[in-house]
Amino acid sequence: MRASRLVTLLLLLQNRGRMTAEQLAGELEVSVRTVYRDVQALAAAGVPLYGDAGHDGGYRLVDGYRTRLTGLTADEAQAAFLAALPGAADQLGLGGALAAARLKLRAALPVELRERAGRIQERFLLDAPGWYGAPDDTPHLAAVAAAVWERRPLVLRYRRWRAPEEIERRVEPYGLVLKAGRWYLVAAGPTGMRTYRVDQIIGLCDPAAEATEFAVPADFDLGASWTGYLADFRARLHTGEALVRLTPEGARRLGVAAGRDGWTEVRVPIESIDHAHGEFLRLGADVEVLEPAELRDRIAATVRTLAARYPD
Repeated sequence: MRASRLVTLLLLLQNRGRMTAEQLAGELEVSVRTVYRDVQALAAAGVPLYGDAGHDGGYRLVDGYRTRLTGLTADEAQAAFLAALPGAADQLGLGGALAAARLKLRAALPVELRERAGRIQERFLLDAPGWYGAPDDTPHLAAVAAAVWERRPLVLRYRRWRAPEEIERRVEPYGLVLKAGRWYLVAAGPTGMRTYRVDQIIGLCDPAAEATEFAVPADFDLGASWTGYLADFRARLHTGEALVRLTPEGARRLGVAAGRDGWTEVRVPIESIDHAHGEFLRLGADVEVLEPAELRDRIAATVRTLAARYPD
């Protein structure tokens, strides 16, 4: 346990630079006193690290020192190859770099770990995009990714669903998210944090005109921001409710608990009358919409049209 912690401490300092004892204790989930002992153990083993006193002090490695020790376990080596996304790397212009990195990682592994990592590639494949959808056209993805990496503002022309449909907005791009094969830009702008579909960006300004680097707030976390966006999206998505009766098969297909005596009456959230109209028609005779009246009337009118179109 301690050997693994010492390796992790060493790699933290190597990758992040100067860190305080409190920061290291938080990352390692140990006490500050334990960090002091671990640092002394590394120094006694010949690792060239030193501590700076004062408010801005902390521990750091001597400039230029790099350890070749990775500390990879078998599971970690397998996960490293499983997590790689060739398609996403290609879209960002990093396909060649990813392939080269995987070759170097494989070459650096012991024979046993190399073979296990190879089996991951042989037996598992991640294909992120959903079915039936054509790939998004994202001609500006590389430029947006460069701005994210360089912390450089962007002025983008964007196509949205409500009027005015085309807007121009200056934003500070904080990060990119790949969700179900679609790229999203998380950025700060005049109206606060917003999420933009990269395939809906129809133009960017001359990058040279917006070359000033911006600072991302220290407390910003891309994962937490995206999770918050998804929660808000789901809350806005289902703003209505419908009362329906379902057969056992309809209940199964809709993912609700079926009643004991045939039909089940249940209230379900709906996005809109238009969306619910199409979704409930998919269930055919396994559903009867009771409320709202507008939705029931719309489905009844569609059924009458279909009956007239397909006479006996």
